[in-house]
Amino acid sequence: MEKVIEVSYALDTLYFLVMGALVMWMAAGFAMLESGLVRSKNTVEILTKNVALYAIACIMYLLIGYKLMYPDAAVNAVWPGIGFLIGEDHTLDEVLKSNGEVYYSVMADFFFQVVFVATAMSIVSGAVAERMKLSAFLLFAVVMTGFIYPLQGYWKWGGGFLDQLEFLDFAGSGVVHLCGATAALAGVLLLGPRTGKYGPDGEIYPIPGCNLPLATLGTFILWLGWFGFNGGSELKVSNVEEANAVARVIVNTNMAAAGGAVAALLTDRLLFGKVDLTMMLNGTLAGLVAITAEPLTPTPLLATIVGAVGGVIVVFSIMGFDKLRIDDPVGALSVHGVVGIWGLLAVCLSNPDARLGAQLIGIVTIFAWVFTASFIVWYVLKLTVGIRLSPEDEYNGADYAECGMEAYPEFTGSGR
Repeated sequence: MEKVIEVSYALDTLYFLVMGALVMWMAAGFAMLESGLVRSKNTVEILTKNVALYAIACIMYLLIGYKLMYPDAAVNAVWPGIGFLIGEDHTLDEVLKSNGEVYYSVMADFFFQVVFVATAMSIVSGAVAERMKLSAFLLFAVVMTGFIYPLQGYWKWGGGFLDQLEFLDFAGSGVVHLCGATAALAGVLLLGPRTGKYGPDGEIYPIPGCNLPLATLGTFILWLGWFGFNGGSELKVSNVEEANAVARVIVNTNMAAAGGAVAALLTDRLLFGKVDLTMMLNGTLAGLVAITAEPLTPTPLLATIVGAVGGVIVVFSIMGFDKLRIDDPVGALSVHGVVGIWGLLAVCLSNPDARLGAQLIGIVTIFAWVFTASFIVWYVLKLTVGIRLSPEDEYNGADYAECGMEAYPEFTGSGR
């Protein structure tokens, strides 16, 4: 029996690490997607942001975020108390005495959790692209990954009051995606739109991205990484029931993405008579976000439908934000925010334990906390270091202003 427990512990720990590595690879997906959807003069800066935010997320979550989200002994269901670092891993004796209750490494859990934090921060990166100062973004990343994200994460996944209310969010349509989009919205409202995006009489001027093959590659990387995002959130794979559950989660995740892609394609075709690749890419991601709140209980067909509804929603949401003159270069507010809400509500379609009231409380709580905290932090940054590039720097591009280099020098005549 002891040998079985040891092998199961090793297997579940390895499973956690592999799934976490897949989620970490989503950082590459966000970097490629965002750099493909912005103009070439902002490519280096957005790549810099994506590498730096991942590193900052890892450090801040190590120092304080992990223990804030998963405290050893919480003060109450709202405030977990302050803790630092990860703590010691399980000994063999602890694992054996637990009778299977302790079934994966603490270090593996930290690794799996920290890549989720980075994902939430990556959502912010695309929404504020092309006009935000790099320094302001990175300072916000410190607060977001160290404090704002972990506190609302504690409320659901750390045993806080949302968990006690039976708010359901399997892998983070709310805790990760709505959280990231809400933080981005607060920044976007204070930042304002890109110069030339909107006319004085309500005109909307498209600003095309520079590299759609790169954006497409980023979408496929995210699609792959999402198998770890949702599949790893089952938390265990070492018996037949759990292995089947992981397989079902991954199949449903894949089908939701497919549904979102096709639905966005058809919606775009019906509305405009043509197919916008960027809308289809966002439809794919919308399907993935939509199923993330509950990828286990739906049938594969229902998962496809949930993803398809997300794909339709995202097209109208992107157009809606433009009509409101809220400028989001990559569609992050719609994909992760609006569709994240749909995903949390869609839990009620398949999970018999879901209650609409609890889901609504969770949505409102996450939005209210993250928006308020983020708005305050962005506003303080605006008053101190400033958050927006000067008109001249925005015109020349963030690459020149913030990084002093170009992504494609051969095409601008500055390369040799």
